[in-house]
Amino acid sequence: MKTRAQKQQDLEALTEQFQRAAAAMLVGFQKMTVAKDQELRNQLREAGVTYEVVKNTLARKAATGTPFEQAAEHFKGVTAVALSEGDPVNLSKAISKFAKANPDVFSFKVGIVEGKVVALGDVEAIASLPSKEELISKVMFLINCQAQRLVTVISAVPRNLAIVVKQIGEQKGGEEAAS
Repeated sequence: MKTRAQKQQDLEALTEQFQRAAAAMLVGFQKMTVAKDQELRNQLREAGVTYEVVKNTLARKAATGTPFEQAAEHFKGVTAVALSEGDPVNLSKAISKFAKANPDVFSFKVGIVEGKVVALGDVEAIASLPSKEELISKVMFLINCQAQRLVTVISAVPRNLAIVVKQIGEQKGGEEAAS
């Protein structure tokens, strides 16, 4: 059994995690096998997300004064929390993918994205968005594409001038040969 000091440490650690999280999903599960749990944990780990089963009373206390306070009533039954300190899109994709594949054992309770409570429909909408890295790569491609076009246009002027000079030289060379 944990001592009062250990419980206080757990409370402080969970409160700190709640405060640092940019996005979180509260989920429930029933009759989940160890294999399914490991599959979920692996998917979330690949997405850069932390996942842990929490005690509801501890989570409600830790939520006080954090964005999770709005979702405190959802800490009922078997509850797990998936937390992301970065991009909420990766978390949303991982959770919605697993929820669709395993609706019989896995249930979505509520999500918190940037301090706002979101429903499952919102999470699915977020999951359909490209990730931050994908957006950055698309913007960089567009910038690079325009730069390439600019270089092509700028280099075309001297190239065309050289072609014209060469053609004039060939004409004069042909006229001198004819005379």
